[in-house]
Amino acid sequence: MAVNTILMDFSVKSSKLQNDQQEELLTKVLENYFPQLFKVHSRSIEDGGYIVLFTAHRGSFITARSFPQGLLTINIEYYKNESDEELISFKCITLLEKELAAQFGKVISNKFPPLRRGGVARYFPTSDERILEYDIDALVFEEMSPFQKVQIVHSRTLGNMLILDGLQNLSDRDLVYTETLMQRGKEDYEGKEIVILGGGDGALLHELLKENPKMVLMFELDDVVIKACREHMRECCGDSLDNMKGANYEIVVGDCMQSLEIMINEGRKFDYVFGDLTDAPVTPTPQDETWDFIKLIISTSVKILKPQGKYMTHCCGVACTGAAKMFEEQLLSLNENLEWSTATAFIPSFLEDWLFYQVWRKDPAN
Repeated sequence: MAVNTILMDFSVKSSKLQNDQQEELLTKVLENYFPQLFKVHSRSIEDGGYIVLFTAHRGSFITARSFPQGLLTINIEYYKNESDEELISFKCITLLEKELAAQFGKVISNKFPPLRRGGVARYFPTSDERILEYDIDALVFEEMSPFQKVQIVHSRTLGNMLILDGLQNLSDRDLVYTETLMQRGKEDYEGKEIVILGGGDGALLHELLKENPKMVLMFELDDVVIKACREHMRECCGDSLDNMKGANYEIVVGDCMQSLEIMINEGRKFDYVFGDLTDAPVTPTPQDETWDFIKLIISTSVKILKPQGKYMTHCCGVACTGAAKMFEEQLLSLNENLEWSTATAFIPSFLEDWLFYQVWRKDPAN
């Protein structure tokens, strides 16, 4: 059950929207589609045009607003149980458009299927701030940790999906994300020593362990993420989160920055460091800006790399060229003589191409 919102906007001749007669004509058109239509408020706007508010069948609420420049918007909100029939179908919206065209002259419209608000969230943003609607039919897990809101929802096509603070992170169908992050088939992890920063969903740990590494240390701040994914994301993590320590891996719950500093002081070096943190990294360590934190993570990670070691991370959607440029500027500003390569992959649950970076020192002797 949810509140559904239908949004329509029309471009019409501005002369058709300037008087009370046209307001009444609009009311009569709406009466053909909405039983029990009742006008509760009508007001002319000082700069021209008008606004009219209606109620109708099943508690629906309709707002019609005309602008003197020739724009007419109609917004319809109504409550719908799963068993209820649609108050106004997409076909009816099309018929309403045609009738408005007949009454007001040429109409150029944008009409959308209903947006559903309330209940289980179905809409999540892309990296470049487009809204995507998912076929989510169940909330599997939800808990507010000390650091973030952790949710796992179920999609009919993507399986279970991990959502952190309202941002889509990983789904059962996103193996390509993990394989591109680790550059499977291009990097050799056998016998290597590896650090994962973040990665609480367990997917990267699970896939790396298949490569027979010498040791993998994973540092995850939020044990609620581990708990949720251990139970509900097993298609991604398998049994890798069942135990916090194994023959060639260990999961440490805590601030990865503190762990990095300890390893630096101990002089420990690794073949690979993975930055598998969220887009806006969650940490108890105070930082002024996200980019400051990202720069700090990279600069600290480089200090524990072996001479020919690599820092592997995801960045952003391919469409976000400004963010990618900013990321590379952070790499250049470190004065570590770094170079890098990139890879891209279409991630099913992101519904967009994603950008990944592989970073290393130009001069392995240093």
